[in-house]
Order: sequence, then structure tokens, then C-alpha cells
Amino acid sequence: MIPPPPNQVFSAFSFVGFVMCAIPFYWHMEAWNTGTCLYMAWTGLGCLNYFINSIVWNGTVLNKAPVWCDISTRFIIGLNVAVPAASLCINRRLYKISTVKAVMVTRSEKRRAVMTDLAIGLGIPIIQMALQYVVSGHRFDIYEDFGPYYFTWNTVPAYPLSVAWPLAIGLVSFVYCALTIRQFWKRGRQFNQMLSSNRGLNQSRYLRLMCLSLVEVLGTIPITTYSIWFNAKDGQVNKWVSWANTHYNYSKVEQIPSVLWKSDYNATVSLELSRWFCVLCAFVFFGFFGFADEARKHYRLVYTSLSSRLGYSTTSSSLTASSNNFNSSFPDMSSKGNVTLPVFVSNNGRGKADSMLSFSDKLSTSISIGDFADDFKADPYSPTESSSSASSSHTSEEDLHRERASPEPTVPASAVTRPQPPPEISVAEPVASAHSVNVV
Repeated sequence: MIPPPPNQVFSAFSFVGFVMCAIPFYWHMEAWNTGTCLYMAWTGLGCLNYFINSIVWNGTVLNKAPVWCDISTRFIIGLNVAVPAASLCINRRLYKISTVKAVMVTRSEKRRAVMTDLAIGLGIPIIQMALQYVVSGHRFDIYEDFGPYYFTWNTVPAYPLSVAWPLAIGLVSFVYCALTIRQFWKRGRQFNQMLSSNRGLNQSRYLRLMCLSLVEVLGTIPITTYSIWFNAKDGQVNKWVSWANTHYNYSKVEQIPSVLWKSDYNATVSLELSRWFCVLCAFVFFGFFGFADEARKHYRLVYTSLSSRLGYSTTSSSLTASSNNFNSSFPDMSSKGNVTLPVFVSNNGRGKADSMLSFSDKLSTSISIGDFADDFKADPYSPTESSSSASSSHTSEEDLHRERASPEPTVPASAVTRPQPPPEISVAEPVASAHSVNVV
């Protein structure tokens, strides 16, 4: 017999399965895909439940948390039929879409469909939790490395009340799935129009939902059939006597170490298959929906949001494009032309009382501007305009020196010698404002 994988391996996979079901839950809830949300909720919580049990009861059989054991075992009972019930909701909805005649769906019809899915996906598991108590021999069992698990007394009523429910739901779901495939082949060309009436459902998602439900049905029916056959053939089917006989000493809790239950092939297959099947459902679901277009879109939104909160910029491409546009508005600096432009220097020399503003006539910088020189046109140089602009720009300096009553006459601005513009291009007013200086 091949030994089962270590308990730590299952703990890791079960937690990953829970995360895989939790990630796409939000945008499926936005689209009101009730069956899909029920599938994710039951599968994700099932993985979380098995994960907690594998951690708490790793290497021990002590009854550490009796209340949690009661809750966990009741949840496992509901989980056995909840996943097939959620698959039934998905197949039922896909069949309704494939057979719809009117494209428009009213709000009351949508509300009725949601309530029906909730009745199937939540009502059936709750009923199963209650009915299993009828054939429950004692409170629960604790298996080392596994955790608490419910106990069903192998009597004749146990099969219709508890064991056969997943098989019945799987068969009904299989019928819906077969009818949906039949309608899909018959009305394939009309599907885009039919899907337009369902918010958040396109042809790609429709096909993925169909494949998911088909895989689940093909897994549920064989496993449940084998379980029924094994319990009826190899197990001892007891006769139902009475309620008191079945629930005698009901508060008993059996504690089974791993060396015992792992040495029994049937017990090992039953327990390991029950918890690994839930993890497998989580991975299958994420394989169909975790890499779809809508999933990648939400991944990008989450990445952008987290990056902005952490202070990292995610707009490098847009900034690069903006930088290119910004640079294109300026001339291309190349060596194809030689244009000499003056340098504009501001000197705050008013800190000292006897200081003067002086500029060197030789201060200039040669900047090469490429083919843009032909487009850079300026008006011819005018001494009159330069003198008037220079005089007006230094009015405050002249007033300051007049207050000191300096006997020396002010040199006219027009008398200041300025450098001549190059022959290729003439720069008008900036040259005047840069080099026209009033000397006291």
C-alpha cells in the first residue's frame, strides 16, 4: 500500500486552495453568479476547515476543542452535498440561459433565480446536517493528523438519509449538463445574443462554467457510487431498532491514533479522499477562472492599488511617452547648425551699498540647434526698442542712485556696447534685456 502524503503537505495545499477560492470571489459576487459564489464559498471554507484541523491535531488525538469539533463535523456533513449542490446551481443556470427565448430578463426574474440557487446551495446542506443526526451513532471521532470527523451508524436508513444524497444531486446535475450541451450545439450561433441578457457572463465564461460543472459531476458520481457499494458490501449493515438504541451513549468521543487508521487501507482511502477531494475542487476551479481575462484585469488593479499605497509608480510607460512628446516640442540639438545665443544671468548685487550691476560683453554660450534654425524666426535688431526696454527694466536702480545725488551723469542705455547677433539668426529682445546695463 502506498502511504499517504505527509500531513504537512496537505496543510500547505489546503491553505493554498482556500486562497485560490478567495481571490476570484469578489468579481463573481459583483456579477451575481450565485452558483459560482456558492461553489467558491463551500470549497474555500472546506479547505480552511481541513487546514485548521490538520494543524491543531497534528500528531495528537486529544479532544482540545469539543465545541469546534461539533461545528467542524457538522460543516463536513454539509460540505459533502454542498459542492454537488453548487454544481447543480451552475448547470441549472446554464441550461436556463441556453433555452431562454426572450433576451430581456426582468429584475423579479433575476431575484427569483437567486433565491432558487440559495435554496439549493444552502438549503440542501442544512437539511443534510439535520438528517444525518438521525443516524449518528455518537458525537464524533478524532483521528490523529486528520482531526474530528462525524460518525454515521451503518443502518438501512443511513443510505437514503445521508449516504446517497451526493449521488442523487450529481445525477440531476448530470442531466442538466447533458441538456445544456445539447442546446449549445443546436443554438450555438444565437448564444451571443442570449448571453447579452446576463450581466458578467460571456461565451468564454459560459464554456468554462460548463467544463467546471462537468468535471465536478464526473468526479461526484463515481466516488459516491463506490462509497455506497463499499459500505453495503464490505460493511456490516445493521438493523434499525429505535432512536434510543442508535443514540445510546451519544456523548462518546473515540480517539484513533494515526498508526491504527493509516494501517487500514479502507480507512486511509476514505479519510484522505474526503479531504483531498475538497482541495482538488479548489485547484480545478482556479485553473478555469484564475487565469481568465477578468482575473488578469483584477490582478492589475490590485497591483496598481498596492503600488500606489507603497509609493511606487506604475506609470513609467505613460511618463516615457509624455517625455517624448515634451522633447519633441523643443529643437533637436545637433551639429548641423551653429547658432550663438546669449546667456541670461541675474545677479542680486543690491546687498552692498556701493555695488554695481555689471555684465561682461564676452559672456555667451554656443548652442547647436539642428534643422530647427530655419523655423526660428526673429525680428531685426532695433536700438530704439532695446534702449526703451532696458531703461524701463532698471527704473528701480536709477531711483536708488538718484536718492544718493551722485554728481556723475548717467550713461544712456543706448551708449552701451552690445554684441552683434550672428549672421545666421538674430535674437531681438532677450539680448537687449540681458546685456543692456545702466552704469552709474
